[in-house]
Amino acid sequence: MSAASLALDGEVTIYRAAELKPQLLQALAAAGAGLEIDLSAVTELDTAGLQLLMLAKQEARALHRELRLVGHSPAVLEVFELLNVAAYFGDPLIVAAPAAGGHHGS
Repeated sequence: MSAASLALDGEVTIYRAAELKPQLLQALAAAGAGLEIDLSAVTELDTAGLQLLMLAKQEARALHRELRLVGHSPAVLEVFELLNVAAYFGDPLIVAAPAAGGHHGS
């Protein structure tokens, strides 16, 4: 049985936490073998967003399911490194490839 996948995009912040929490928990509950969360399109992550990801990890453990974070965007990597939380999730920190057609630095 393969893991289900959920992609988060945009700001994963206090302003969206209430909207994202039920989506995350529902996806986790519906995922048989586990859930893979793609963070490659996350443009901002704050402590509320981080707490939401930590809650999902705790819930996965409680359900005896695997939760993997993949495609860490630069915004996610910055927060994970700043707060030293990568070990909590246990996922390799693999930087997402830049989106095709994106603007180049000024």
